[in-house]
Amino acid sequence: MSVGFARADNSLVARWWWTVDRWSLAAIAALIAIGAILAMASTPPVAEKLGLEPFYFVRRQFLLLPVAIGVMLGVSLLDLSSVRRVAAFTLLAAVALLALTFVVGAEIKGARRWINLPGFSLQPSEFVKPSFAVIAAWLFALQRRQVGVPGDLIAIALYATVLVLLLLQPDVGMAVVVSSVWFAQYFLAGLRMLWVLLLGGAGAGALTAAYFFFPHVQSRINRFLDPSSGDTYQVTRSLEAFTNGGLSGRGPGEGTVKTHLPDAHSDFVFAVAGEEFGLIACLAIVLLFAFVVLRGFGRLLSENNLFAMLATAGLLVQFGLQAIINMGSTLHLLPTKGMTLPFISYGGSSLLALSLGMGFVLALSRKRYGPGEGE
Repeated sequence: MSVGFARADNSLVARWWWTVDRWSLAAIAALIAIGAILAMASTPPVAEKLGLEPFYFVRRQFLLLPVAIGVMLGVSLLDLSSVRRVAAFTLLAAVALLALTFVVGAEIKGARRWINLPGFSLQPSEFVKPSFAVIAAWLFALQRRQVGVPGDLIAIALYATVLVLLLLQPDVGMAVVVSSVWFAQYFLAGLRMLWVLLLGGAGAGALTAAYFFFPHVQSRINRFLDPSSGDTYQVTRSLEAFTNGGLSGRGPGEGTVKTHLPDAHSDFVFAVAGEEFGLIACLAIVLLFAFVVLRGFGRLLSENNLFAMLATAGLLVQFGLQAIINMGSTLHLLPTKGMTLPFISYGGSSLLALSLGMGFVLALSRKRYGPGEGE
């Protein structure tokens, strides 16, 4: 494809091609392709259990894939100012919809996180994650660039608003991810060590409080520490799947774990990969996630725009942390948490939000020449 664009071509797409990180783009494309394969492997049994046509979820996922890819590529074309505007609009809409879930949201397993639309179930909190990371980065950078602008205070107030809405749903796992990203960005922005220690202590205290105030959090942690204290059916079957898969797997379509686990297509899709494609394929997936994150941080070493650096770092932390939580839960290395594996688990809101987030990363990490735009 590179022969299609001359270096002297000044068109929008040509400039994008010569400035975007094509290696990261290729790794993300590989993850999307793996997700498509695992959707075909994991979703038919789930559809049959619900009395639907076997490829019902496969068709839905494949219909969303071109939209998600279009969102990611379209956003990656943006300059820094446009990234901020898109993120601000998305965050405003997502927070409004997040508040709306308490009025019209569908209650599932005791939580109100989804809004049912015709043919689609929307989870607003998924879109809060990438847009909040970009806006928080802009606010932190703004205070350090313009004297008298209370960017930190606005970022703190915005974080508190989002955190309260997430905990009221309740969605403690999402709150932990958003908090981790916000703290990482604040730290990179030059937070004093005293405040690092205070905020770290406050975070530990908040997690302890969550254990006592949210029964589902307490149950999951207890089952993680002592499997005999409750139902560990999904984790047990997940570990069996990895054992059955061995080094090279049982073969596409030959796995059985997807017929037993209700969340085999979403939270436990990594177990399906382990059983049908084996350890080698799972390690390849881990390496792809690691490559995207480390490649992104490597490009930040030459970044001189504080906003772009903070926003990209936050989005990469979010991407990597979500992958670690999903895979760690599947392998019983972390307490179970209903969080998708980026680009691989089934889920429309997750797929679109991740495409938006990685589109931001590709846009923010593009090579820029001359004065840093957005400073």
